[in-house]
Amino acid sequence: MPLAKKRTRTYDPARTRAAVLAQLGHVRQAVATLTPEQLARPTRLGEWTVRELVAHIGMAVTAVGRSLDLPEPAKPDATLLDWPFATSVSAPAIDAFTRRLSADHPDPDAHLTAVERELVERLDAHPGSRVLETNAGALRLADYLVTRTVELVVHTDDLNAAVPGLDVPYDRQALAAATRLLADALAVRAPGGATEVRIPPYAVVQCVEGPRHTRGTPPNVVETDPLTWVRLACGRLSWKAAVEEARVAASGERADLAELLPLMS
Repeated sequence: MPLAKKRTRTYDPARTRAAVLAQLGHVRQAVATLTPEQLARPTRLGEWTVRELVAHIGMAVTAVGRSLDLPEPAKPDATLLDWPFATSVSAPAIDAFTRRLSADHPDPDAHLTAVERELVERLDAHPGSRVLETNAGALRLADYLVTRTVELVVHTDDLNAAVPGLDVPYDRQALAAATRLLADALAVRAPGGATEVRIPPYAVVQCVEGPRHTRGTPPNVVETDPLTWVRLACGRLSWKAAVEEARVAASGERADLAELLPLMS
């Protein structure tokens, strides 16, 4: 059952497509430089190595094609804001699929090159209005691509954390879309207008029950940068650590988001 009743932000389909392809391209170019020793390094994702992380990135992208191969639903029955809350249900199956992909594709560079080529071909063949069956319900292709920016940005960050000095860049539009979707998801999880969460330059949302702010400086304000927000929302950074390390500025009695995060894990 879809959870989100909030009006969903709109995204430009052409920009989203370009962002997904740009971020995938950044990852593919970086993976081509990895040595066998680097591919064997551990990651912050449980028992996954870098090799398995790369396989998972490919899996997240080929999810588009797998959905396109299914019968088209009659109409959308979910929104973008349902997606962040539907991902944890599939975790065991995702782990098994990722390990199988890693074993089946011993050359990660060649695999991502093929993934990228297939994605372009599939997107060229289908309009953004095409409806897909996804783990969150039936979504339009253009909307589902927005969810791929979250997957690509957060796993690019996982890759950078696992391989010191790799420094895979973040496409600006991909980071913007991921930030906005996850900010809006927070407003769904904690509806209200007592707290203003600012993630410049991409998003500002109102959330948390309590007295609604109408003018001037809000009494409860949280501010952070986009990458820190993605890490908080996806469980890569704890609220406590972010505050202690001054990655987050929080003021007001309703500005503690510890109980609301992460949104995804």
